[in-house]
Amino acid sequence: MALLGYARVSTIQQKLDIQISALKKAGVREDRIFTDKMTGKTDDRNGLQRLLARAERDDTIICTKMDRLGRNTADMIKIVDNCYKKGVSIRFLDNSLSTEGTMGKMIIQILAAVAEAERERILERTNEGRLAAKESGVKFGRKPHKSTDQAKAMISEGVPMKDVMERAGVSRATYFRLKKAV
Repeated sequence: MALLGYARVSTIQQKLDIQISALKKAGVREDRIFTDKMTGKTDDRNGLQRLLARAERDDTIICTKMDRLGRNTADMIKIVDNCYKKGVSIRFLDNSLSTEGTMGKMIIQILAAVAEAERERILERTNEGRLAAKESGVKFGRKPHKSTDQAKAMISEGVPMKDVMERAGVSRATYFRLKKAV
């Protein structure tokens, strides 16, 4: 019966220190902590796969929060179910939930669905904000090249590509994008 830990952050810029410290405090040995620095949308994560391969009957996987293990309901259900079938329990420190027992497994699956719904709501709010910003005149994307107008005029006049690129200082890709727009 081993305690195994799992910590995940969404980007490589974020730090795992707080989660790892909490796992150690919960009794997980450092050499039994598995980590990932990538999105939780998928279960195709190297650290998670190594953890699941290492977990054996009567082991307990400890995570700080549910959303560290996964954000996608289907993946969470699959992970919880596979662990349950192997005799491996999962415990979350922040809310003291565990898959030990039938009720624990059911609660975890319900909360995984809630976590996925919250993620969808965040995406909806972000898109609504983006649309509102566009409607109020905020421009997204790259700023136009300083010589865009000059290059467009030259293209309209039929100036050869090489001359437009040299005199306006635009790249080949920019030339063709502008030519398509003219």
